[in-house]
Amino acid sequence: MSRAYHEHGTNANCILAKAGGNAYIHAMSKTLVVIPTYNEADNVREIADRVLASAAVHLLFVDDNSPDGTGRMLNDLAARDDRVHVLHRPEKAGLGRAYIAGFKWALDRDYDLVMEMDADLSHNPDDIPRFLGAAAAADLVLGSRYINGIRIINWPLERLILSKAASLYVRLITGMPFSDPTGGFKCFRRAVLEAIDLEHIRSNGYSFQIEMTHSAWMKGFRITEIPIIFEDRRSGCSKMQSAIVREALWMVVKLGFRRPARGGSGNGGRPAHG
Repeated sequence: MSRAYHEHGTNANCILAKAGGNAYIHAMSKTLVVIPTYNEADNVREIADRVLASAAVHLLFVDDNSPDGTGRMLNDLAARDDRVHVLHRPEKAGLGRAYIAGFKWALDRDYDLVMEMDADLSHNPDDIPRFLGAAAAADLVLGSRYINGIRIINWPLERLILSKAASLYVRLITGMPFSDPTGGFKCFRRAVLEAIDLEHIRSNGYSFQIEMTHSAWMKGFRITEIPIIFEDRRSGCSKMQSAIVREALWMVVKLGFRRPARGGSGNGGRPAHG
């Protein structure tokens, strides 16, 4: 039977749906994949099956009370598989808040690696073993769509131009040397998340990805990029909105004022491409 746990966050109470009792804690994998969801009922079963088939990982879905029934589907998945966990939040509060909740959940347990991943199958679960391999020599592994050419499938030209322009903008303003600083497929070592003051991460949209990478870079952690292929979502609706773009533009300016005097990343000023 399912058991519900109540977690008290800074803004709202969260309910964790999990099959079985406390024994599963002691058998945890050392890697947790965190996937925020909002109206992803068409995708969650496939993404769960593929992630769990890719490597010996656990999976945490963070659902913002999706009106399409995503949360109920995730409860069913968790009831059938001890590797699947679900963190329910009472309302839609943004991508950044969902990831912060997931990171805190991971840090409260004994996970060594924490991955970010989209629910819409834009990120290929088959790439997870490459991230875990790269993490052996890095503190943060970034999946890049722009190493050795452009690796994006089914994007319209205007969105590709916007993405490339955003990456260039981030690099110029912040000084970060990474080819794809806006990407959301990444793997953190536990020490990185412990070193970052998660309560003071201000971004909530896609600029969250920039701010988290920038925070790790500023602290001198080793950051590596590996090439990935990004495929536009097959079903559901994109969460990109003009307010998210405006937030990212302003956040990058603020981060630009925090440029480190050493002018480098945690691996000698250059990203290490895997």
